[in-house]
Amino acid sequence: MKSVVIENPVLNSPFAPPTRHFKFAEDGITDEVVEERRTSAYFVPVARPRKRGKQMALDTEWTEDRIEENKLVNLIRERVALWRKGGYRDVTRTTARLLDYWQRPDRERRLFFCQVEALETIIYLTEVAGRYGDAWIENSVRDANAEANPELYRLAFKMATGSGKTLVMAMLIAWHVLNKRANPQNARFGDAFLIVTPGITIKDRLRVLLPNDPENYYRQHDIVPADEFEQMHSARMVITNYHAFQQREKYKLPKLNKQLLKHDESGAFTETPDQMVRRVCRELGNKGNVIVINDEAHHCYRRRQATEEEKLNRDDRLEANQRNEEARIWISGLEAVKRKLGIKVVYDLSATPFFLRGSGYPEGLLFKWVVSDFSLIDAIESGIVKVPRVPVADDAMTGEMPTYRDLWLRIREDLPRKGRKTAQVTGEPKLPKELEGALQSLYGNYEKHFRRWEKGEDDRVQGATPPVFIVVCNNTNVSKLVCDYISGWEKPIGKDKTVLVPGKLELFSNVADGRWLARPNTILIDSSQLESGEAMTSEFKKIVALEIEEFKDEYRRRFPGRGVDKLTDEDLLREVMNTVGKPGKLGEQVRCVVSVSMLTEGWDANTVTHILGVRAFGTQLLCEQVVGRGLRRTD
Repeated sequence: MKSVVIENPVLNSPFAPPTRHFKFAEDGITDEVVEERRTSAYFVPVARPRKRGKQMALDTEWTEDRIEENKLVNLIRERVALWRKGGYRDVTRTTARLLDYWQRPDRERRLFFCQVEALETIIYLTEVAGRYGDAWIENSVRDANAEANPELYRLAFKMATGSGKTLVMAMLIAWHVLNKRANPQNARFGDAFLIVTPGITIKDRLRVLLPNDPENYYRQHDIVPADEFEQMHSARMVITNYHAFQQREKYKLPKLNKQLLKHDESGAFTETPDQMVRRVCRELGNKGNVIVINDEAHHCYRRRQATEEEKLNRDDRLEANQRNEEARIWISGLEAVKRKLGIKVVYDLSATPFFLRGSGYPEGLLFKWVVSDFSLIDAIESGIVKVPRVPVADDAMTGEMPTYRDLWLRIREDLPRKGRKTAQVTGEPKLPKELEGALQSLYGNYEKHFRRWEKGEDDRVQGATPPVFIVVCNNTNVSKLVCDYISGWEKPIGKDKTVLVPGKLELFSNVADGRWLARPNTILIDSSQLESGEAMTSEFKKIVALEIEEFKDEYRRRFPGRGVDKLTDEDLLREVMNTVGKPGKLGEQVRCVVSVSMLTEGWDANTVTHILGVRAFGTQLLCEQVVGRGLRRTD
């Protein structure tokens, strides 16, 4: 395959409809520019046959990408474009005023085209389509929902990471609330909102959707005209993470009793679905016909019974089972809300609204209720996000293929497995030579980047924080091994003594002059544990005990008088994780983050420059989720 280098991939304005794109060919992207908007499509993985000969037998581990057109999205785009060109006819006066306000050329903070188009699409489907002979669109979406979500009417926005999904949520809420105030009898609109997130990080960040929040987006991003802002306070809103949908115990019971009553369905010891809804939606009062906004909605689905059993290895099967259970809790919670209060519509937002392997659906299948699409490559070509680049330095060759291109396949058997006690993973951290080479190679590039940052005195005076290197591992044991290699470890000497050994990557080492640094350069996190709101496992707490104590000391120095003991260990690590790259915060000086499994969505550090995956990346969704953590721009 011919190597294609595109020095500047930005072809379009972020504020206008895209009019150009780079062409894809059989071998991938080319540098040929096509003078029209890119068709909405996605890549479906197709298994390659097993290779013979000297190269590794890769079976279904390797995939070719097959382009699948999003026919529904493209048809809707055409209809919306015609309606836009015709001047947005047949909408309410409130809607017309908002569409004009959002696109005024004299706006101080202009909205991206993809944000406006997302609202145009929903407005067209809600207010206009039936008048223009396009009722078939809603029927098509309802058919798709009947197959996968029979109790819910879901409409999905596919928007690349960094393209401003939170702002789209604010626009949706404003459109509904102002229309409801203007015409309370109009059943198409509502003023009760349930906003559901996959974890605490996003839940906290979405407080900007509350009109009474000091940094609310309606004022900060000028979503609502100043003379209409007070009307926003009529809205009722609940922002929660999906874990709240779990039916809780009414009484604290001993462990044995819990096991005996595990399948109790009487509601005597655990909440009923109705009681759960009353708890979660208390702030909505007596409001019915709730409007639901699902952030990172690819986590919300019900597993389908597969027509033929998928062949998954042990780790993949465990991961799939965990995802499916989390998704079941989320969608079951919404169904309970629908039965108790009623749900008018569910708006799904995600950069990757695809089904994953093990869901019972074909791997990589797009949610069929997606009605609007602004993909990662669209965002790159419009200059909205950073440009991801694949490292080309790879001196280690095996056969005809570069080693680092298929790193996971070459190292997975030499790494500690999940389930093994972490205490057993001790001693000198020895990595497979291929992984050590990959780390050193990527670190070498990071070091050059860091030195350039270090010399930029003007940037540093303004409060710029160091570039951030991420390593994503497949389990706790691997993450500990990698973190010890990178940041340093304790070497036993005799029976009772230890000596500190610095990390192999100098800029990331937490050891200097035989002592642990007061401010760690590298942190180890398990975002899935931190995001649930539950306590961390004792195993993981042992690993990060030193990290916790160091940050407690740092917290005391920064905030004298504040009671650090009132903070849980989980709160403290979550604060560090969420402030990486933020001047004046606990995480400002962190240079390297070693993560167990996926880094949480909503983790919005915009100083990430390098990412290394030490796990399988078998799908577009997984790749885009991890790469997405490094795409947010600093400007």
